[in-house]
Amino acid sequence: MAADEFGAGAAIEADGAPSTTRDKLLEAASTLMRTRDTIDVSLSDIAQTAKVNAALVKYYFGNKRGLVLALLERDLSNAVAQLRDLMQTEVRPTQKMKYHLSGLIRMYFYRPYLNRLLMAVMRDANEPAAREIALSYCAPIIEAYEQMVADGVAAGEFKPVDAKFLYFTIIGACDQIFSARYVLRYVHGVEEIDDALRRAYTRQVIDLIMGGLLVCDAPLSD
Repeated sequence: MAADEFGAGAAIEADGAPSTTRDKLLEAASTLMRTRDTIDVSLSDIAQTAKVNAALVKYYFGNKRGLVLALLERDLSNAVAQLRDLMQTEVRPTQKMKYHLSGLIRMYFYRPYLNRLLMAVMRDANEPAAREIALSYCAPIIEAYEQMVADGVAAGEFKPVDAKFLYFTIIGACDQIFSARYVLRYVHGVEEIDDALRRAYTRQVIDLIMGGLLVCDAPLSD
């Protein structure tokens, strides 16, 4: 199994044209956020990109917040389910973490707006709604890290690190290159994050994070 093929974010490329008007609206919002590098897109632009009447946004989602919540559900529920599947596989903790890191970067490569959108939605929501979102999409990841670290320590592979801090370390490392792409443009002259750059970044993130997790005598790879 290649590192790109399993973990949160794998298999999120477009699987063909959206099949329903609702799907078209979600994909239009995703496309605009991705191509414009912003989460601030208008309903009229979303409808125009989807080639549907703007009134259908209200019909399917109620309002823009409803659309945004549906977009998070579409993208993040898939990622959480894949991580849970990964946790059930019979591979070493070291390999599980490497697959997850690769898949997470792959998710942000295709959906670079996701972490910004998630944080914005929780920030603007009332407390019960924000808590529900955090428990739905963030808590399962932290719980998986807790289990992965515990399994890694028991196997003699990982140091006993704090999973809640590991969450911020991993999400920050995997997301930052996509949410701060203007640094690449203006400092390094990189206009677009292509697949080759993604793969190179994945290798470095894996090396750095695994270097901090692994005990000194644990192998980085098989």
